[in-house]
Amino acid sequence: MTDMTARAGVSIDSRLAAFLESEVLGPLGRDVDAFWQGFAALLAEFAPRNRALLAKRESLQAQIDAWHVERAGKPHDAAAYKAFLTEIGYLVPEPADFQIGTQNVDPEIATMAGPQLVVPILNARFLLNAANARWGSLYDAFYGTDALDAAPARPGGYDEDRGAAVIARGRRFLDETFPLAGGASWTDLASREAIALADPAQQVGTTEKGVLLRNNGLHVEIVFDPATPVGATDRAAIADIIVEAALTTIADCEDSVAAVDAEDKLLAYTNWLGIIRGDLQESFEKGGRTLTRKLAEDKAYAATDGTAQTLKGRSLMFVRNVGHLMTNPAIRLPDGSEIPEGIMDAVFTSAISTLDVEGHGKFGNSRTGSIYIVKPKMHGPEECAFTNDLFDAVEDLLGLKRHTIKVGVMDEERRTSANLAACIQAVKDRIVFINTGFLDRTGDEIHTSMRAGPMLRKGAMKTSAWLKSYEARNVAIGLRHGLSGKAQIGKGMWAAPDLMGQMMVEKIGHLKAGANTAWVPSPTAATLHALHYHQIDVFDVQKHLPEPAGLDDLLAIPLAEGANWSEEEIREELDNNCQGLLGYVVRWIDQGVGCSKVPDINDVGLMEDRATLRISSQHIANWLLHGVISEAQVMDSLARMAAKVDAQNGGDPLYVPLTGNENGAAFSAAKDLIFKGVEQPSGYTEPLLHAWRLRKKAG
Repeated sequence: MTDMTARAGVSIDSRLAAFLESEVLGPLGRDVDAFWQGFAALLAEFAPRNRALLAKRESLQAQIDAWHVERAGKPHDAAAYKAFLTEIGYLVPEPADFQIGTQNVDPEIATMAGPQLVVPILNARFLLNAANARWGSLYDAFYGTDALDAAPARPGGYDEDRGAAVIARGRRFLDETFPLAGGASWTDLASREAIALADPAQQVGTTEKGVLLRNNGLHVEIVFDPATPVGATDRAAIADIIVEAALTTIADCEDSVAAVDAEDKLLAYTNWLGIIRGDLQESFEKGGRTLTRKLAEDKAYAATDGTAQTLKGRSLMFVRNVGHLMTNPAIRLPDGSEIPEGIMDAVFTSAISTLDVEGHGKFGNSRTGSIYIVKPKMHGPEECAFTNDLFDAVEDLLGLKRHTIKVGVMDEERRTSANLAACIQAVKDRIVFINTGFLDRTGDEIHTSMRAGPMLRKGAMKTSAWLKSYEARNVAIGLRHGLSGKAQIGKGMWAAPDLMGQMMVEKIGHLKAGANTAWVPSPTAATLHALHYHQIDVFDVQKHLPEPAGLDDLLAIPLAEGANWSEEEIREELDNNCQGLLGYVVRWIDQGVGCSKVPDINDVGLMEDRATLRISSQHIANWLLHGVISEAQVMDSLARMAAKVDAQNGGDPLYVPLTGNENGAAFSAAKDLIFKGVEQPSGYTEPLLHAWRLRKKAG
């Protein structure tokens, strides 16, 4: 039983209260009683507003459901549909022209383009690895992945042939990015002293062991060290090429974690505090040795004018709060109800981040005095305006200047996509980020039009009209309203960490589409993806993109009209959905793991979070509703895929098999997500996942 304590009429987990008072409010010099009084007043104002917004979501969805049911069996009338969405307030008028007014934004967000990592905040080791991924070894990234077009490394230690291929690939990168004067090649360079760049302005200084260069705003350090095995055999003694990689990282309190109670939230906030203070550490065993991870130091260098300078050694950190939907038992309001978790996150993560604003951290995160919060799963401009008002109130509670708290708006819900300009306007003086994401956005696409008819197969969704429109409009609307040079326009995750060669071919498309950041699944992927930003000047691309298109394609419902799937095609789609769903749910429920490399049905490891679950569960629920599949077929697939997932997890000593435990929490949660999928709010998986995880934790 959780030990609760009273603060200003609010009941809060005693560990959480002690943490905030001693670790945050105390060092900040804040009056504790005044803080809790202000917190209670904030809750009294914003908790009812939060509930009203959720009720409006359900009201709109009920009206859309009824519209489709009334027209069942009739051809879809796009014009009538658009008029209906306008009539019920789902679509709002386009705002008059405006430009965002966000100020005091760090260059990693505003004026630099590069990779972005998203990392579960509950895993300190992963969090440290991501924060330290600001710099990465290009040699290591090529040697250990299939991004290198060469034979795999032979087992038994360092493979000199593969090493030679890595060095040759590195030289090619240098020739392409930092050409030498007179057409000379880096391959023929004899020494560090012999470097003569075709464009001398690309050299910005020297480090202890290397030369520091810059291209398209990103730095590259060429390390010269004849004392290392690689440098000793290299003609110029080049030991490595270190590239500036993950400019920004999102520490995630949302889709990549399983945080259901005070214990989980305390761990999340404690890890965030460690990042902000700069003292987060994690020790672990590897190869019979105990290793300790900690945050990297800054990179010192001498500029070309001889002055001593530093570059940040770590990613600029965002923290992703949860959305408006969920509540958490860690804090209870005066009426006994649970606190809206998004409000709790806003207050707690901002309070912790105020330590950075007021100079209490070892390193410092923002050099402009800003706090960066990503806000997911907002539906339309009214919900964005609520977040803006909430952040105003949090700033007042903490004594921060207006718009200290910046916001990233994730464009992952249909009502936000359709009203994106109005959403941006609602947060126009604090917005620093918009992005797109296929999985959550498709989950909402399916749920919104659940009763319109059976949906396309998931693979076909990727070429549908609405998705192409969604991706293009997001960039174009962001550019129209002044995000370039002030904020990030991002694209979604490359989910396959073992397929780096394919990533290097495909992910450059995000830059060509005008995105100045994009998500990658690992520090290694960030190092490799950074090369794309040397190839393409994204800010120049943005200058030549077209104006945003209208809404017609975006509102096109991805119905499988005229589809005549074979039994094998239906079984294939169902098995794919069930395997992915079970593979994710079993780790979430049984082990509290919200993001990990989950093997897909073809045994390809994919970095999956809750968004994967949303699209799979909603797709099965849609096909069930419209008779494409039966309950018996679903149960048969779940049984067969449970056996496959069990086999895929056979090497995990903590794994509890699904087969033989069909009444257990994990399998039961999977069934609920499917058979109760139609009734879930916006198709979200959190209510059911939280309920089953809490039951599992309770024993």
